Formats: sequence, structure tokens, C-alpha cells
Amino acid sequence: MLYRRFGRTELPMPVFSCGGMRYQHSWQDQPETAIPKENQDNLEATLRRSLALGINHIETARGYGTSELQLGRFLSQLPRSEFIIQTKISPKADPNDFAESFAQSLRYLQLEAVDLLSFHGINTPELLEFSLRPRGCMDLARRWQAEGKVRFIGFSTHGPTDLIVQTITTDQFDYVNLHWYYINQSNWPAIAAAARHDLGVFIISPSDKGGMLYKPSPTLVDLCHPLSPMVFNDLFCLSHPQVHTLSLGAAQPSDFDEHLQVLDHLPQADQLLAPILERLAAAAIAALGKDWLTTWDRGLPPPEQTPGNINIPVILWLRNLVLAYDLKQFAQMRYNLLGQAGHWFPGQQATEVAQLDLSECLRHSPHAAQIPRLLAETDQQLSRQPAQRYPKAKARLLSTKMPGTRIELVTRGFSVLCSTN
Repeated sequence: MLYRRFGRTELPMPVFSCGGMRYQHSWQDQPETAIPKENQDNLEATLRRSLALGINHIETARGYGTSELQLGRFLSQLPRSEFIIQTKISPKADPNDFAESFAQSLRYLQLEAVDLLSFHGINTPELLEFSLRPRGCMDLARRWQAEGKVRFIGFSTHGPTDLIVQTITTDQFDYVNLHWYYINQSNWPAIAAAARHDLGVFIISPSDKGGMLYKPSPTLVDLCHPLSPMVFNDLFCLSHPQVHTLSLGAAQPSDFDEHLQVLDHLPQADQLLAPILERLAAAAIAALGKDWLTTWDRGLPPPEQTPGNINIPVILWLRNLVLAYDLKQFAQMRYNLLGQAGHWFPGQQATEVAQLDLSECLRHSPHAAQIPRLLAETDQQLSRQPAQRYPKAKARLLSTKMPGTRIELVTRGFSVLCSTN
């Protein structure tokens, strides 16, 4: 295993971390007696494999159902020096609720202290305020730090880049868990800010949120050859020294195996990556056009400034991935989270786009004229709701407001929508 200095914590962090979100029995808190023996045995076998490989950073959260409880049963069998443990607790308006959650985490983990405590999901300005205001959650965390119950304090985030940078620049945190991988590099300014402030950088879920790379599209497999898409993405992330560790959400002992190939490739990272990056870029240009590819995200409003709360940037990003790399299954999974995941994945689908006037919110976009049509097309392609949800009047409105839409929709395979016109 390779290790990198985890920012100001000075911890020697393995370049892979063992995330605890996939091997637990349930997403709901349950008593220990409700956990099947075969599930606990699998969890323990997975963790033994992790530790045998030198992946001694184990990451979990109070919100991961039975993960902490099951981890505690295993960790109690080990010398404390054999692992680095991180748990995450969401900041609360009432700090007493935050304290209660931390106490529960320690009980479940059967530990007197954690190495890394994360403020889980600083995704909005309000949650940042809950964390840092006087007599807020950070005051409690500092007290626990002074008492030896916490070594280092960080935060995890699915929030917008400017909020992540703002949180980093408070200098109240020692590390950050954030999203960044080949298909979504928008958080690079936050990683650069973390490097300036000497924070550890932990990449969340690069194989799953990075494109469901454990079951990649044939297109992506061809473009990434001779590496697998998963190995390519790992190598892409770790070729940047500002990145310290990648979370591997292992569900069974064999889930580490493919990732381990990266260790031998790292010394030749630039040489291996260059032709793959060139092919990926060429495929995107061929599918989307260079002008669109370089300007599609300019002037796009956030969901809270968009009629219907539509998340235009995410929807267009998912469309790009489908057209360029055939990542339809991934795009469907992410698209159908819109409207379901709160501040973790904000905004709504484009189901009602035909009834909305987006002209004002798109006034700064060079593609304002075509974006409503593209949103409607993407909704039809990715939504798992039946196409009959569009009544005849709405289909006529689409055709009336945007002449030529019917022809475009037919040529792109949206025959169901057109049949209602």
C-alpha cells in the first residue's frame, strides 16, 4: 500500500480508504440481535482483507444505519493502533442533538475516541452556520478534542464549490471529504484551496458517483483501454498529489482487487493517462461539438434561481455523459434522485419544463434558445416515470412553442412523446 500525508493532520493515509456505506446490514438503526450472522461475517471478512492490504483507514457515519454498530463488534477485537477510524455526524440547529449523535457513535463503535470526526454534509450556508456559530456544534467538537475523544475535525460535503471553498477558508477544519473524479472535475478549486490551507483531501465514492464504473458502458471500456474505467479513474485522481485518498465502498473482500492495479501504475501515470485522456476528449467533441463542450455550463442558474427549481446544470451534465460515453444507466440513477434527496442532491427534474418560462434565468447562457428543448429530451430519456404522464395538451404546447421539436424528438427516439401529439 502507498500512503500520503493527510494534510495538517500528519496522518499517513493509505491512498485507498475503506468506506463503510455498502457492507452494513440495514440503512436503519437496528438492535445487534437483528443483524444476520452471514452479513456480519462478510463485513468482518471485508475489513480483515482491507487491513491485510494496508488499507487501515475505515470511514463510516452516524447516518449509515447499522454500519457503526457492526464495525464496533469487529473493531473491539483489534488493537487500537491498527486502524484509523472516521465517523461523520450531521450538524444540527440544536448542538445537544449533535452531542447525542456523537455519544451514540462512540457507543456503537465501542471506542473512547475517534481519529477523524466529520461534520457530515455541509451542503448549505445554513448548515455551515449551525457548525461554526458561537455555542454551535464546533464548540462541542473542540471540547471533545480537548478531552481526547477526537483527534482531528473535518467536514464532508455534496455542496456547491463556492460553499466548499468558503468552508475551507474558515481554517476551522483539518480535512475535507468531497466529490471529484474524471467525469466531474468542477470541485478542483476546492481541492486547490484545501492544498493552500493544508487540509487532507478525501474523494467520496469515485467508482460509484464517478460513473458506476464497476459496470461500465462498452463505450467507456473501449476508450479507457488498456486500463479498465475504474483503474483509469483511480489513476486519474491519484495522479494529482493534492488528492490523498479515494473511498472504496467495499461490499465484499474481492471488491478491493481491481483497485490494487493502480499501485503499480502510479509511477507511469502521465504516460498511461495521456492517450486515454486524448481519446475521451475526442469522443466528447465528436458527440457534442467543441463549442457546446467548452461553453455548455456558462451562465447556468442554480436550482434555487430557476423556475420549477429545475437543476439545469446537472441535467445537461448527465445528457453530456450519455451522448459522449453512453453512461445512460448512471445518468438515469442520478437523474431520478432529483427531487428525492434534499440538499444532498438538490433541485428537480425537467418534467414540467414545457410549462415554464426559462428565458430570464438563462439570459446569460449562450445556449438559451435550445436548452428548454434539451431538458425536455433528457427528461424523456432518463426519467423512469411512464411517458404517458405528458397529457396531450402539454405535447401540443411543446410542439407549438418550439417548432421542429416533433421532428427532433422522433429522430432521437422519443416516439412515445410524439405519439401523444
